[in-house]
Amino acid sequence: MCFNFDLVEAQIRIASREKLALEQTKLLSRGHAIECRINAENPEKKFMPSPGTITKLKWPDLTGVRIDSHVFGGYTIPIFYDSLIAKVICWAGSRDEAIELMKRALSELQIEGIKTTCSFHESVMNDSSFYSNQYDTQFLTSI
Repeated sequence: MCFNFDLVEAQIRIASREKLALEQTKLLSRGHAIECRINAENPEKKFMPSPGTITKLKWPDLTGVRIDSHVFGGYTIPIFYDSLIAKVICWAGSRDEAIELMKRALSELQIEGIKTTCSFHESVMNDSSFYSNQYDTQFLTSI
């Protein structure tokens, strides 16, 4: 997001034996991006898997927000595979703006029928030590 370059698309193109149309000198970083990985897990029960059927799904539709996902309303999360539902990626001009955009994206995201890590990510985004960039490796034990 910070380089305005779709790395996933580039990886698919390379895997398809296409040449990468990219010049290193044209990659310029700008702004700040933050990502939340939404999993089918229950944060209130030590992140235990939460398989089941998604009964309602509504993605946020906001400028600066990208959703990478394979799920849809009616999709059944299997018990035997990775619990990743989506990556919510927000880009803005500054870290503070990216965090605020992520807060809004998470508040607009609706996934029903299973437990997800959305509430955990909301807690992180709303934590004052995270917001002020004053945290360490013990941070998650305080949430």
